[in-house]
Amino acid sequence: MANRTATNENEPAGARATKSPAKNAVAARPFTTSQESNLAAIERIPSPPVPKNFDPQDELGALVDQVFRAALAKATAGLSPAALTATWTDWAIHLAASPGKQGNLVRKAWRKYHRLAQYVVQCSFGDGCAPDCILPLEQDSRFRTEAWQKPPFNVIHQAFLLNQQWWHNVTTGIRGVTPEHERVATFAARQWLDMFSPSNFLMTNPELLEQTQAEGGMNLIRGAQNFIQDMQRQVAGKRPGKTEGFEVGETLATAPGKVVYRNRLIELIQYEPTTDKVHPEPVLIVPAWIMKYYILDLSPENSMVRYLTSQGYTVFMISWKNPGAEDRDLGMKEYRMLGPMAALDVVNAICGPQKVHAVGYCLGGTLLSIAAAAMARDDDDRLASVTLFAAQADFTEAGELMLFVSESEITFLEDLMWQQGYLDTTQMAGAFQLLNSNDLIWSRMVKMYMMGQRPELNDLMAWNADATRMPYQMHSEYLRSLFLNNELAEEKFTVNGRPVALSDIRLPIFALGTETDHVAPWKSAYKIHSLTDTDVTFALTKGGHNAGVVSEPGHPQRHFRIHTTLHGERYLSPDEWVAVAELREGSWWPAWTEWLAERSAKPVAPPPMGAPGKGLPALADAPGTYVLME
Repeated sequence: MANRTATNENEPAGARATKSPAKNAVAARPFTTSQESNLAAIERIPSPPVPKNFDPQDELGALVDQVFRAALAKATAGLSPAALTATWTDWAIHLAASPGKQGNLVRKAWRKYHRLAQYVVQCSFGDGCAPDCILPLEQDSRFRTEAWQKPPFNVIHQAFLLNQQWWHNVTTGIRGVTPEHERVATFAARQWLDMFSPSNFLMTNPELLEQTQAEGGMNLIRGAQNFIQDMQRQVAGKRPGKTEGFEVGETLATAPGKVVYRNRLIELIQYEPTTDKVHPEPVLIVPAWIMKYYILDLSPENSMVRYLTSQGYTVFMISWKNPGAEDRDLGMKEYRMLGPMAALDVVNAICGPQKVHAVGYCLGGTLLSIAAAAMARDDDDRLASVTLFAAQADFTEAGELMLFVSESEITFLEDLMWQQGYLDTTQMAGAFQLLNSNDLIWSRMVKMYMMGQRPELNDLMAWNADATRMPYQMHSEYLRSLFLNNELAEEKFTVNGRPVALSDIRLPIFALGTETDHVAPWKSAYKIHSLTDTDVTFALTKGGHNAGVVSEPGHPQRHFRIHTTLHGERYLSPDEWVAVAELREGSWWPAWTEWLAERSAKPVAPPPMGAPGKGLPALADAPGTYVLME
């Protein structure tokens, strides 16, 4: 790998030009501090020795297989046909060998048909429509309007829901099917049924029919225009429409600050203080590299960065580079060393020997957990506390993302990434959309392409459209070591050749879960209690993986629960924790900053912006250059 060293570099090729020439004209200077030896520890992993019985023909055959699987992976959007076939075969064989289950399914089908027939008769001859014979799931909002209660649409949607329930019975409770295959079969059946939901078609959707009649079909014309425009943008590689009003550095990511350090993987932003005095302990935020950092600095009114500086904290933010094919060999080791460890060295150089409040979000929280455990093992006491936003360290209950994690699926993705050098943004986005296909795929398509409605974007939606890639080596290691083998929770994940244990962390921990998180379910994030041996303050907030974190004071209809489990107290299960946790209205941000303040010293004068005398001058204005890379 060329340029592996962690010295500052000139602005990366491929960054979008900014309106301020200074952002592109500032040259980086070397970083010279006593901590530089940490960065020098990053070395290329040596290639394995060539075995004595090496056969070039075998190597050629393996290469042909890899190329073939990579092409197949592109055609299947990264889904492994072998994994799906194994799931279907396991389910089908065990169902075929279960005549009792088959009989139960026949009986259930007849009962559902009978319920539906009774419902039709009661609606036809009774006084008004009969009570529904089945209710949709709480999160299913497709059939809740009054139009769906009128015939024949009431019968249509009730029949669909009964059929959906029956198929859930078909794919579950079959003795002998592995739990993993049962989950995949249930998920696949739900995706198939959602595709044919009556809400997706003109003649079976009463809301769509009413609008089409009222507009004389103009909604369908607008929808066709929307579809053509979106296809043109997708082919041209452009972002979705209506994002033009949200520009990074102009309307988004506008908190004033300076890039004070740059290496081949990160830019480190130091934000300008907004109070006369600040707590001496700075806050270092490690966002996920799957996302652009500015989710924590969106618009001025919901910027976590601005809120922290207004509360008297010096804030540093890692901005990850959007990797390309040239970064294919960057692994978890490089992300840890060039990311939080390099940033921590810079923060120490600027702020002095003050301990640091470290914050990690999503994958950034997992990486921070690894770094903190390694630091504790090695008697590195530079951290004052650890905060984890919607982050996981134990992946045994990592939600429906685990449906895409198996030996077959990971091998398939590895071959795809091997050819590209990275995992593309569209491939990741597709997986996340499938987790909530009702809202993110089918309902959206109906509104945009049949109702002709363009949803009004907000800053969070614009950020969500600004995705990033993940390099081949890092993502492969992450999927195998953490998701598939759960090495961090089982104390098998190695740093510098030695395993790390989260139980070594003795720092106070603040962990946040969100109620409707599809990416990091809150009960999975809650496992930090049993993995560490310290005080843990856990907060559970309303919202999902992103909207629950971006929950500024004044945000309407927000609440959260919070409770601290002290070191030595008995373990509370998630349900027990909910029963004892304090329920509070409003944003969780003030509770968190109060928690930080209790673990911080009295305010002092702010530190300087950068440290030119130590080789850390201001290289560019925030938001920097890496965040602008396409």
